[in-house]
Amino acid sequence: MKSAKRLNPLDWTFLAGESGETMMMVGALLPFSPPPDAEASLLRRLMDEVRADARAQAPWNFKLKYPNQLAHPLQGWVEDDHFDVEYHIRRSALPSPGDERELGILVSRLHSNRLDFHRPPWEVHFIEGLEGGRFAIYFKVHHALVDGYTGIKLLSMSLSSTPDERDTPMFFSIAQKPRAPKADNEAPKEATLDLLLRLAREQVDTSQMITRALRDTVIGAWKPEKARDPALKAPMQAPKSILNQKISRNRRFATQQFALDRLKRVAKAHGGTLNDLVLALCAAALRRLLTELDALPAEPLTAMLPVNVRPKDDPGGGNAVGAIIASLATDIADPQARFHAIVASTAAAKAQLAGMTRNGILQYGALLMAPLLLARVPGTVGRIRPAFNLVISNVPGPTKPLYFRGFKLDAYYPLSIPMHGYGLNITVVSYGDQLNFGFIGCRDGLPHLQRLAVYSKAALDELDDEATA
Repeated sequence: MKSAKRLNPLDWTFLAGESGETMMMVGALLPFSPPPDAEASLLRRLMDEVRADARAQAPWNFKLKYPNQLAHPLQGWVEDDHFDVEYHIRRSALPSPGDERELGILVSRLHSNRLDFHRPPWEVHFIEGLEGGRFAIYFKVHHALVDGYTGIKLLSMSLSSTPDERDTPMFFSIAQKPRAPKADNEAPKEATLDLLLRLAREQVDTSQMITRALRDTVIGAWKPEKARDPALKAPMQAPKSILNQKISRNRRFATQQFALDRLKRVAKAHGGTLNDLVLALCAAALRRLLTELDALPAEPLTAMLPVNVRPKDDPGGGNAVGAIIASLATDIADPQARFHAIVASTAAAKAQLAGMTRNGILQYGALLMAPLLLARVPGTVGRIRPAFNLVISNVPGPTKPLYFRGFKLDAYYPLSIPMHGYGLNITVVSYGDQLNFGFIGCRDGLPHLQRLAVYSKAALDELDDEATA
């Protein structure tokens, strides 16, 4: 058993947060449409191929060094010398012909089961039986092994840009390209002492920026109402809601898909960004559902928004995200006024990150997420204000149509992490000319979660009508 790599603090946090109800794994549902010459026995042949070539490349061959003590202070990844590919790659089937509702039910159940930490913590399910000769791939992986950015990047390596390519290898068997070593003439020219002094100055500057940001948010939130910026939201400023209770292990999953061109046109017409519109659609759907359940708080719901800080050439692995908190303005009935309030809130939050270094954004994000640990203290969930009400993530995905063994990828639906005190998570992933929404929540704590997908479409229609009126 070879040593592979240590965990960074954020990776360790995802393991420390693992429990029977809060399973810290992310996933994806990828439905595919068949080509005219589709092979009926593709999945059976694919499983034979997988068994014949059972090797796994990093990070897919990493398992935990201490699987029985997830929060071990010396926890790390080691190579699995007894990798069992048939455990990780599985076939599932719907009663044929299966529809989208039945597919959602199956994926909800699959995402309700924990990963085995004595093995590399990931699984892939090939789901056959969909009507029209379609099939789907459901994939899940623990967030400590890879984040959403890395998962999409590595999973996409098994897909091709043309339907004519029929032998693309499975993602877990593809070796990552190592970073090119720096040439001698690119070596740092600073003397060691000068370099250390510069790094120390950068850390001091980072600490000062974080202190100012926390003063503006956490301390500023408790100023008299007239003296604070109402658009700037802080941890623990969110209202109590049915989203912020203890959860069970059971999950409910729903999806929605929108044309990117339409979203960008509507966002621009209302004076905001695509991300602002995503928040506005989620806010409208939540306001409508919680109103129907007679559970809408008088104060606006707030969302934690992860911020990716990886450089474009980063190969991925582990976690590298910051965070901001924004208002969803769910206390405002008028859709346009609600949208403008969201724009103001995200602008105020992003202004705090301006000028911060990458390390500073990571540290500031960790501080904003620190109140999540309170949810692990017995008796706190539902009794104190949550740090925020839910997480909404926007992850860039493939920009061009992709194929798997000739089958066209129709959508890329993400699944993320509900946890105690935060029973709903919404993630969106772009794919080609579409934006795909994945709504994942506690089946027992949030009734009628599927309505969020329907109501988000109605919210877009409403804003679109107002933009063209």
